[in-house]
Amino acid sequence: SPSFATMLRSLIRTAHPARAALRFSSTRTFATQSALRDRMEDLVPQEQERVKGIMNKYGNESLGSYTVSQAYGGMRGITGLVYETSLLDPLEGIRFRGLSIPECQKQLPSAKGGSEPLPESLLWLLLCNEVPTQAQTESVTADLAARATLPAHVEKMIDNFPKNMHPMTQFSAAIAAMNTESEFAQAYQDGVHKSEYWKPVYEDAMNLIARLPLVASRIYRRTYFDDAPAAPNPAKDWAANFANMLGYEEPQFEELMRLYQVIHSDHEGGNVSAHAVRLVGSALSDPYLSFAAGMTGLAGPLHGLANQECLKFITDLQASLGDGPYTNEQVASACWDVLNSGKVIPGFGHAVLRKTDPRYMCQREFALKHMGDDPLIKLTAQIYEVVPGVLEEQGKAKNPWPNVDAHSGVLLVHYGFTQEEYYTVLFGVSRALGTLSSLVWDRALGLPIERPKSVTSEWIAQEFGSK
Repeated sequence: SPSFATMLRSLIRTAHPARAALRFSSTRTFATQSALRDRMEDLVPQEQERVKGIMNKYGNESLGSYTVSQAYGGMRGITGLVYETSLLDPLEGIRFRGLSIPECQKQLPSAKGGSEPLPESLLWLLLCNEVPTQAQTESVTADLAARATLPAHVEKMIDNFPKNMHPMTQFSAAIAAMNTESEFAQAYQDGVHKSEYWKPVYEDAMNLIARLPLVASRIYRRTYFDDAPAAPNPAKDWAANFANMLGYEEPQFEELMRLYQVIHSDHEGGNVSAHAVRLVGSALSDPYLSFAAGMTGLAGPLHGLANQECLKFITDLQASLGDGPYTNEQVASACWDVLNSGKVIPGFGHAVLRKTDPRYMCQREFALKHMGDDPLIKLTAQIYEVVPGVLEEQGKAKNPWPNVDAHSGVLLVHYGFTQEEYYTVLFGVSRALGTLSSLVWDRALGLPIERPKSVTSEWIAQEFGSK
């Protein structure tokens, strides 16, 4: 006789025929199978076997020991995750599937007439662990364009938000509300086999990536200009469309948005936003809910506010110095004034990196190439020359070199993009590329729910006090 679960699913389909029509099957809901999906179909079985072999061969090897201080200290330095899409090297910075930022700039396809890598090409790299061709990159652009529609209830929801609601609150809520469209949630309800989980998760991930620029631009235009974004142009790439929907149509700004989305896309799996997506996804929450969780983490000031703090430092420094140009000695003296007042210089130093962040350097190169006469850009360039020496002389910073946040804000201000509290939304859109690619692989590799052990302070005192 049929099981209770089978009977229940049958009743649900009968009661909700429209929703039943959305349920996942091996046939996609789109007219044609995409090149990226086809490639994933080839790669998943190969990677499953490779990881199985690693587990069989090295499963009992130790990844290291850790201390009580690390348990209290945010688990820094504890290796406890396998995260396939990126790895942070303390000397070379982030590597996306083994490629450094300069290598990505050199090897990944760019837009016609442009020089910065297309985010679509990075998405292929993150999912497939290979550099795509121009044609493969264009196929991803077309696939994302075909998916770029917002549910009516999400548009209405955003339009009804109070304008004083923080953009990240609007962003996170709208993402969660889109889970009405989740193919994974429907597939799970319909009893899809766990070996097939990755397929509807992939569809959700691609749909979400395609829709995020629509969500983000609607929040931006409505909150700051009381209007609606322009419709996306299917002839343009993902980042260029995002720039245009925000209201910026200069080709140079489109290039900046391509660069910005690529370099902010992923940064290992232990940071708050990436780990939140991973953790919530491990409970088999759908990608919309998982990514919304990551965005609420990114909204925290210790994670997503850094570029605004860096911009404020630079503009405050400019105000204190008066009209330029300035000598390096003047800039150094002003920086010492900041330090001697008990404050820190934001944007310098990193928890892992021990040299200048390559993500900073590529932004610096973009700025000097396209806007070297901008007074704020000139001051930022001087800060790069002066601050490391000041911090080394002070003797407190382990790493006196700038990170990605020390430059991104001034680039946006150059183009008149001055709504600083919105900057984290730009960061959030880009972070989807890495975290959702990783989430697809989490399900493809059958990774279990996360459940680390915790103890109390009393347990620690008793455990070690008796020794």
